[in-house]
Amino acid sequence: MAVPTTKRGLLLVNLGTPDAPESGPVRRYLREFLSDPRVIDIHPVGRWFLLNLFILPFRPAKSAEAYRKVWMREGSPLLVHGRALEAAVAERLKDDYEVALAMRYGNPSLPDTVAALRAKGVSEFTVLPLYPQEATSSASSSLARLYEVLAEGWDVPNVRAVPAFHDDAGFLDAFAAVARPVISDARADHVLFSFHGLPERHMRKSDPTGRHCLASQGCCDVLTAENRHCYRAQCYSTARLLAQRLGLPEGGYTVAFQSRLGRTPWVKPYTDVVLPELAAKGVKRLAVMCPAFVADCLETLEEIGLRAKEQFVEAGGEALTLVPSLNAHPEWVDAVVRMVRASDGPSATASAGSR
Repeated sequence: MAVPTTKRGLLLVNLGTPDAPESGPVRRYLREFLSDPRVIDIHPVGRWFLLNLFILPFRPAKSAEAYRKVWMREGSPLLVHGRALEAAVAERLKDDYEVALAMRYGNPSLPDTVAALRAKGVSEFTVLPLYPQEATSSASSSLARLYEVLAEGWDVPNVRAVPAFHDDAGFLDAFAAVARPVISDARADHVLFSFHGLPERHMRKSDPTGRHCLASQGCCDVLTAENRHCYRAQCYSTARLLAQRLGLPEGGYTVAFQSRLGRTPWVKPYTDVVLPELAAKGVKRLAVMCPAFVADCLETLEEIGLRAKEQFVEAGGEALTLVPSLNAHPEWVDAVVRMVRASDGPSATASAGSR
């Protein structure tokens, strides 16, 4: 008697996007996003007051205006590029996986996507959080929510999580392939690697020693046993490895962190502070790569491609060129397929605590 084969599902999970570039949908998205205690990690009462008295009354309209500047005919850039990646990976893995894109916040939601896959008979899941570097507010939050959703069913399926890929050769080669002709055509005399920022307290809370994180100026210069799960250290590692592939000299690139929110210290240096500093040092033609994002979105297209460009030129620079993200580039599709296949096997099963 033949043993029935297990039907496997692959979840590609990204952070999320509003359904439309209008205040109402943006407010709903921000409420879900910023209510997550892994994002705003303060006392629940303080988080409620911050969200309902200071953020939601004012930020949705401003954010909606920003989204409108980059919204595509097909919808949100993050979702459009995510769907393209989903389709390309599904075509490559169609004999082995049911492939689906899900968002941690907003739509397509994790609960709806999991339900759709289980309705197709999927009983074993592989999840690829689409965040190159580890962070509690992205990968850990996504995995924790996925485990909650799966646990709501009577039978809890096996789950394998693909680990952070900040130093994965396929990821790095794909980003270098995208960047190389753009940097050349822009005649860039400097490259800025701009990563998404996080509060410094997030870094310290993820330090198992309680002594290493942000304790010295060079704490992130080398990946060690003490900082191997540190988001900031992984960002610097990604930048170094990309610089090597692009042939950039040590003084030919800078690392910075964007998108800070609120008054508490975030990881430094800040992108909006570095930009005028580079212009003052004589950098004229700047190329910016955002290797914390595998798909173009508000943070790349509007924050860097529009606002940072304007700031740099006003500070005396001649041109700022945004290097596109990976989106559904063929080499990135190859890298995703390879990472997923490498995750097959009993030793690949992951838990929330390992992220």
